Amino acid sequence: MTGRTSQAGNATEKALRLLEAAAAPGGPHRLGEIAATAGVPKASAHRILRTLVDAAFLTADGTGGYAHGPRLRALAARVGAAADDDQGIRGELTALRQLTGNTVHLALRSGDRAVYTHKVAGPHAVQMASHVGMEMPLHSTAIGKCVLAGLADDELAALIGRTGLPARTPRTLTDAAALRRELAEVRDRGVALDDEENEATVRCLAAPLRDPSGAVIGGVSVSTVTFQVDRDELLTWSDTLRTTAAALSSRLV
Repeated sequence: MTGRTSQAGNATEKALRLLEAAAAPGGPHRLGEIAATAGVPKASAHRILRTLVDAAFLTADGTGGYAHGPRLRALAARVGAAADDDQGIRGELTALRQLTGNTVHLALRSGDRAVYTHKVAGPHAVQMASHVGMEMPLHSTAIGKCVLAGLADDELAALIGRTGLPARTPRTLTDAAALRRELAEVRDRGVALDDEENEATVRCLAAPLRDPSGAVIGGVSVSTVTFQVDRDELLTWSDTLRTTAAALSSRLV
C-alpha cells in the first residue's frame, strides 16, 4: 500500500496497513519507510509494529528493520493452500486461456497497486515476465484501470495525489484529465484496455471483479504481444471477458 494519509483508518485498519507495508517485497523495511507507505505517524507505527512483533506476525532484525514473522508465514501458507485447492477459479482462467489462446491473469487491489494472484500462461514461445505475487501500477494496466474506474471521484483524486501518474512507456496516460476520460469509457464498455501503456509490445484487455456489494476489487485480463494479436482481435474477446469476470466474482466471495 502506497502513501495513505495519516487521517485514514481506525487502529485495526492502521495495523493492517502497517503489516502490509512491512510484508512488501524487498524487506526488511525500516520504521520510517513502513510508516510512510502505510500513512501512519511514526510514533503510532512504532507502537503498533512492536505489538505485531510481540504477536509473532513480524520480526525485528535488531537494526531497525521489520520482516515476516512466523505467524504471518503460517497464515500465508494457509491462504496459499486454500488458493491451490480452489479449482473453480483456476478452471475459469484455464477456460479463458483456451478460448483466447493467450496468457490470462487475475489480480486484486492491494492499497494503491494491484497484485497478481493467478496466472495461466499462453502456449506461445514468447513468455511474459509477470508472476504471481508481482505488484503493478493501477493507472497503466488494464486491470488497474478497472479498479480506478470503480472509484468515486474523490477517491480517485486522492489516489492520484499519492501515487502520481508516472510514465511506464511513451504510451502511458500521465495526464489526470486524459485518464479520467479513459475511465469513463471503461465504465461504459465494462472492459479496460492497456495499449502498450505498461510494457512495450504488450497489450492487455481486462474486466472488473466485484465483491458482493458491487465494489471493484480487481480484474481478470487477457495479455497479448502486439506482433501476434492486433488490437481489434483483442477487443473481440470483450464479451467473453465480462462473462468470465462475473463467474469469477461469484467464486471470490
